[in-house]
Amino acid sequence: MNAETLIQLLELKPLPFEGGYYRETYRSAETIPAAALPPHYTHDKHYCTAIYYLLTPDTFSALHRLPTDEIFHFHLGDPVTMLHLHPDGRGETLTLGPDIARGQRLQAVAPKNVWQGTFLNDGGRFALMGVTVAPAFDFEDFELARRADLLTVYNEYGALIERLTKE
Repeated sequence: MNAETLIQLLELKPLPFEGGYYRETYRSAETIPAAALPPHYTHDKHYCTAIYYLLTPDTFSALHRLPTDEIFHFHLGDPVTMLHLHPDGRGETLTLGPDIARGQRLQAVAPKNVWQGTFLNDGGRFALMGVTVAPAFDFEDFELARRADLLTVYNEYGALIERLTKE
């Protein structure tokens, strides 16, 4: 299996703004009225969405945040590093991958309002993941990080911020 074959078989397309390749595989039919949601949601939301998400050596998931938790599921391929930058100034990295005996995770949560980004580890060919978001992902909820803003708060993660931002 290789990235090109997965892109074709799974009908993946480039993910705007963030990077990598994706295809939405599920969007619940039912919605939650905005009045029943926390105030940071300004419109009705579907219950849940799920996507396939593929990283290749020439792509990365640019640092971004959502007002909703994102659950990542590692499906196959090579390990990826995920960076989380928390609102309180803390940062952490974790590895999603198949080698759970060495501390890699098959599943990880990017908490709401946490800047998060992911890249394929050096030497990797591809990583296929799934991402589940509830309430559902909508592009208007997506906030792309600005490198200069993050460097003022999380300067100890400067090299990773440089790697995971476009500007």
